[in-house]
Amino acid sequence: MAAPRIARATPPRLLQRSRVREGRPFPLGATWDGLGVNFALYSAHATRVDLCLFDARGREQERITLPEHTDEIWHGYLPDARPGQLYGYRVHGPYAPDAGHRFNPNKLLLDPYAKQIVGELKWAPHLFGYTVGHRDADLSFDRRDSAPYMPKAAVIDPAYTWGEDRRLHTPWDRTVIYEAHVRGLSMRHPAVPESARGTFSALKHDALIDHLRGLGVTAVELLPIHAFVDDQHLLERGLRNYWGYNSIGFFAPHPRYLASHNIAEFKQMVAHLHRAGIEVLLDVVYNHTAEGNELGPTLSFKGIDNASYYRLADDRRYYINDTGTGNTFDLTNAGALRMVNDSLRYWASQMHVDGFRFDLATILGREPHGFDRSSGFLDAVGQDPQLAQVKLIAEPWDIGPGGYQVGNFPPGWSEWNDKFRDTMRAFWRSDAGQLPEFARRLTGSADLFDHRGRRPRASVNFVTAHDGFTLHDLVTYADKHNEANGEDNRDGHDHSLSANYGVEGETDDAAINTLRARQKRNLLATLLLSQGTPMLLAGDEFGHSQQGNNNAYCQDNPLTWLDWEAAWRGEGAALSAFVGRLARLRRDQPLLRSTRFLDGRFDERRGVRDIAWLAPDGSELSPGQWDDPNARAIMVQLDGRVEDAEGHPDARHVSLLLLINASADAVDFAPPAIDGVPWRVLIDTANPDDRGQLAPGATRALVDRSLMLLVAEHEGAGATAAQQSVPKPDAS
Repeated sequence: MAAPRIARATPPRLLQRSRVREGRPFPLGATWDGLGVNFALYSAHATRVDLCLFDARGREQERITLPEHTDEIWHGYLPDARPGQLYGYRVHGPYAPDAGHRFNPNKLLLDPYAKQIVGELKWAPHLFGYTVGHRDADLSFDRRDSAPYMPKAAVIDPAYTWGEDRRLHTPWDRTVIYEAHVRGLSMRHPAVPESARGTFSALKHDALIDHLRGLGVTAVELLPIHAFVDDQHLLERGLRNYWGYNSIGFFAPHPRYLASHNIAEFKQMVAHLHRAGIEVLLDVVYNHTAEGNELGPTLSFKGIDNASYYRLADDRRYYINDTGTGNTFDLTNAGALRMVNDSLRYWASQMHVDGFRFDLATILGREPHGFDRSSGFLDAVGQDPQLAQVKLIAEPWDIGPGGYQVGNFPPGWSEWNDKFRDTMRAFWRSDAGQLPEFARRLTGSADLFDHRGRRPRASVNFVTAHDGFTLHDLVTYADKHNEANGEDNRDGHDHSLSANYGVEGETDDAAINTLRARQKRNLLATLLLSQGTPMLLAGDEFGHSQQGNNNAYCQDNPLTWLDWEAAWRGEGAALSAFVGRLARLRRDQPLLRSTRFLDGRFDERRGVRDIAWLAPDGSELSPGQWDDPNARAIMVQLDGRVEDAEGHPDARHVSLLLLINASADAVDFAPPAIDGVPWRVLIDTANPDDRGQLAPGATRALVDRSLMLLVAEHEGAGATAAQQSVPKPDAS
């Protein structure tokens, strides 16, 4: 191991004008108290920390050594600093990559607790702690100043008048999530002022909010809005890190999303959405940062305390890479764990965010011995009185050892269920042998989640998400078409379980287009009529296409921006209305959103089960029929007459019947006769305008690849929710 060198920067000729005082070690970050600003920075291995102050043009005006070091936190108080002050840090210590230390005070560093970041990164060799191209690679030491190329942190005044606004606490069983991108959602919306498009201000606009309400959406899940970095290799190809999974600041909103350059804009967006009854969930990326591996830039954590913030290999020059991005955040370190929890509490308390979706969440629960549902992070969140009350959603996989953990997160968490996605795609594509798996996923995936008192809501069901095909492309392309990404179509999933039904891409063939439209309705209906928590991908409700690109992470352009004109005409408007009907049915029918797992429980007094699986002829499905690989048609009966602890008065007088035909041929169904009452049609994916009914004992033919939902109302139902949920013709 090379002998460590103590990194020393040559400071500019700056006068230290400010009166610096001792200050406090907490809270971390830059805190304005109305009289001055307290600065506090965690670093367990630093030997000195310099606070650098900049003017509005980004020129360094002053360099101040923080005077105190308490419990691994460096701190000082500036009585003459004010909100709006731009600042950064230079951190001194050993430059010894072999020992895991990469201190280089020539590099200006972002405060991990910065509440606002001003400016964007300008890629240059100066940003790297080592000399790019040197024969010793990252073991070399670069003395160039990176400040001119770095964004700066800004002191904020956190004061904001929230009025009556509070987190909504929408019950999980009534939650419908809409995954969206801030820019993609609004860049092409003609009713949104051009200056607001692509920013938080756009999401305050009535036109967008009214659309979400019309869909029955109760929560918007925004792709990463924490400050992130555009990768150099993407910029060189004229592209951008559109999705934003490249975070560098976990307390600051991304500067490009602020039309007003003031973080109050985010709070205003939240307040407007809350007023409309819509929660705000954030997709957060605490598993890695934008600093990459040993050959990546020094922007913040790497230069503040590399050995504390990152998981390092046995050879501490190198990083453990369970994320595929070059580095992995180390939440077994108390300082890193505190920062993540402080970030979550900040967004929940100060920004009124209703919940979080955790990217590659397995990493957050990984201890040195592997994933542990009682890891430090999961335990810390579970016992936190504030975080335990917000919605917590895990993406329960990563590329590390034992990385696939669907169903293994602790009580209180919900999880993205990719088994639901893959099963529903395969089933409606008419793949063989899918019926048993389809039944498990339709009823909330009890095989994965029915333990430790977890409920069906733990399964976040989706058929599409930002990562992969859109719904339209799922039924239009058999193969990915990612050439625009500049990687020779090598990137993205190769196992999408998609189909083109005869022609790759768009076609004028009316029969193919009719089938594709029906398949979209089938997948949307299956999503919203299944037990669990449904998540829609923005734009799927009107057929948004990415022209077969199933990995549009770098496409910040009309390929990913939603075409709102398509949402208001023809098929797009009809599909949006269909989604709204489904969401209203889900809202009004408690049987579609049970808070307990349906297990075929028998009510002896009434002689009915809470759920029954029937063959098309109305008989109970036999073991042989379950095991038949060619079985693609089934009836599912949900009976509200079964008494249970939930006590839904409307549900007790209602039976629902799903008729499902995923085969390539028409199938005759014989719905069971119940109390001599007719079955009424609520949903028919082959004929969305059907509002008819079936007389007791009548049969009904379902065309190939279609679904129908029927309702029977028993004596005493009166004006039930089932009747109320069928919209008037002009409402849809």
